[in-house]
Amino acid sequence: MGKFIRILTLLILVFSFSCEDQTFIIECSDCKPDEPVDAELFADLDPDYYYESLVQIWEGNLEDSILVGSYPAYSRTFTQSVILNKKYTITATYITSKGTFIAVDSATPRVKYEKAQCEEECFYVYDTKCNLKLKYFN
Repeated sequence: MGKFIRILTLLILVFSFSCEDQTFIIECSDCKPDEPVDAELFADLDPDYYYESLVQIWEGNLEDSILVGSYPAYSRTFTQSVILNKKYTITATYITSKGTFIAVDSATPRVKYEKAQCEEECFYVYDTKCNLKLKYFN
């Protein structure tokens, strides 16, 4: 019995700390009947400085220096179509009276085939949101 508890504990730990983001509950309204080849990458921008921001999308890590695009942003959200299963790093540069600030976040849009949670089988795209709000700005 003790060996069973050890194995069960190990399996729970492995499952809890696995690298893959687990998406247990999905929004069925976001499901698609056909498998997508690309995804919409969403970024929340800082509402106080949205009128003066520059959004840049980088493929991979920021230090890889593979610029996908540079876009001025004039609203509180930013959306860009990207390829699935690639890591993207997004930066938002805010120019204020106190200086220039850069917010960084990353996402790897992936697709999951769902057959149990929704009425019909469908494909669900996840890990598409980035937070580019300034955290410590006074």
